[in-house]
Amino acid sequence: MTAFRSTTAHMLRDSKEYVSQTLMGGLSGFESPIGLDRRDRLNALRTGDIGFVHSWDINTSVDGPGTRMTVFMSGCPLRCQYCQNPDTWKMRDGQPVYLDAMIAKIARYQDLFKSTGGGITFSGGESMMQPAFVSRAFHAAKDMGVHTCLDTSGFLGHTYTDEMIDDIDLCLLDVKSGSEEKYHEVTGATLAPTIEFGQRLAKAGKKIWVRFVLVPGLTDSEENVEQVAQICETFGQAVEHIDVLGFHQLGRPKWRELRIPYPLEDAKSPSAQLKKRVMQQFESHGFVVY
Repeated sequence: MTAFRSTTAHMLRDSKEYVSQTLMGGLSGFESPIGLDRRDRLNALRTGDIGFVHSWDINTSVDGPGTRMTVFMSGCPLRCQYCQNPDTWKMRDGQPVYLDAMIAKIARYQDLFKSTGGGITFSGGESMMQPAFVSRAFHAAKDMGVHTCLDTSGFLGHTYTDEMIDDIDLCLLDVKSGSEEKYHEVTGATLAPTIEFGQRLAKAGKKIWVRFVLVPGLTDSEENVEQVAQICETFGQAVEHIDVLGFHQLGRPKWRELRIPYPLEDAKSPSAQLKKRVMQQFESHGFVVY
C-alpha cells in the first residue's frame, strides 16, 4: 500500500507542532494530516490516501458478527428525520486520517477479530461518501484475512465498482421505507439507489443484514412495511435477517446542540405490540427477524 506523501512544505510529520496536533480522544492512535492545504486534502481524499473520520469504537455483535472495530466516517447526503448523529452530516467536521494509520489500526486487532469471528465495519455518517478510502482499507483487511462489513443506506451505490464490492463480506443495508414518496419524506432522498445496490450485492454473492427503523407515525404503516418486505425479497437469499430497530430519542440532544430543527421532537418509541406486528409482517415473507 503506497503511503500518501505531500509535495508541499505543509507535511511536518516530525515537528513538535505536528505531534501536538495528533488526534486524541475519539480518534486516539491515528495520525492526522492536519498540515495539508485544501488542494492536497482534496487530492488525497479522491485517491483514498486520507479519509475524514468522526470516531471509532470496539464493540461486540452490534455492527456485524463478533468483536468489531467500527469506524464512523464523516459526511452524509441524507437527512433522515430520526438520525442519531447529525454531527456526522458534514465531512469537514470530521478529522482527516491517513489510510496507512487506519490499516495499521486494523492490523493491531486482527488476532482479536479472528478469534471472535469479528472484523472491521465502516459506518457513518454515510460510509459510501468516501469510497476510495473505505474500499482500500477493506482490500487491506481482506489481505489480512479480516472480515469486512459496510454499514450504509446504499444511496451512493453508484460510486462502488464491482471490484470494490468484491472486498465486502457483509452489508448492513438500511431500507428506510418502502415507497419513493415515504422514503423521500423520511430522508429527503430517493429510494431506487438503495434497491439497486442491494441487488448488486445479492448478484455478487454478498450477505445482507437489512435494517429498518420503526418510527410510530412515520414508518410504521402496514403498507410501508409490506413494501419494505417486497424490496427485501428482490435481494433473494442474500438477506440473512432483518433487524427491526425501534426509534428512540438518544439523538435529540445533538439536534438541539447543533440548533437544527428536530422533526421528531415529540415522537415516541414503538410499543411492544407494534414491534411484534411489524416483525410478524416480515416473518410472513419468510425472513428471519430480530
